[in-house]
Amino acid sequence: MLDVAPPPAKPAARRARAVLLSPWSRLGLLAALLTGSAIAVWLWQPQRLLTHGWPELTGGTAVMLFTAAYGVGTAALVPRPLLNLAAGALFGIQAGLATAIGGTVIGAGIAFGLGRLLGQDALRPLLRGRWLTAADRQLSHHGFRSMLAIRLFPGVPFAAANYCAAVSRMGWPSFLLATGLGSVPNTAAYVVAGSRATTPTSPVFLLALAFITVPAVAGALVAWRKRGRIRPVRPVRPVRPTEDTAADEMAPRG
Repeated sequence: MLDVAPPPAKPAARRARAVLLSPWSRLGLLAALLTGSAIAVWLWQPQRLLTHGWPELTGGTAVMLFTAAYGVGTAALVPRPLLNLAAGALFGIQAGLATAIGGTVIGAGIAFGLGRLLGQDALRPLLRGRWLTAADRQLSHHGFRSMLAIRLFPGVPFAAANYCAAVSRMGWPSFLLATGLGSVPNTAAYVVAGSRATTPTSPVFLLALAFITVPAVAGALVAWRKRGRIRPVRPVRPVRPTEDTAADEMAPRG
């Protein structure tokens, strides 16, 4: 018997597949996922972790489950400060810090992967402005250093940094390593505060609270003072020579 070749795909099916896999369709899917995540977080009210606690699990099982939940929750736009406080309150300083950093890297990796898979092809052609191209060049060529500075600088939204890095050409190792290292100081302050939440007048809690507040206020002041310097430079238009200036240029100089 002769093998019969399958019939070619119909043009309508090919067009539908092309539309579904187009960059803008994938970007729309990413927007839908983020919108659904925000609604789910609003309905779930994750602040109940601080009042109702975590399921009755102990040991490594509880730590692993909370780390995974932390990562998924961070990718789903759950506020990281709340999760860091919960990690400290549930597991103490050492285990809570390890859990929070692990969940931070997992959540950042999920967001980075989604942004690269669903949003990069549609958004990269839009990087035409002077600031956008400069930021993309910095993230693409100096990925580790740039992301480390972003993680250390207070006030930069975690999710926004993830998706901006995904649109650039930053590599996975630089992104994940810089995220893990740069998130340690701020995360540790929240974890320590969460572990001492029952004694808000203790020196450890007050020191952790100061470590959270002072850098945030300092970063806001720096951004406010430099707000006027971040302005686009207008190109200088060439001046057309008049008849007098043209005659002066053509006149012999002795």
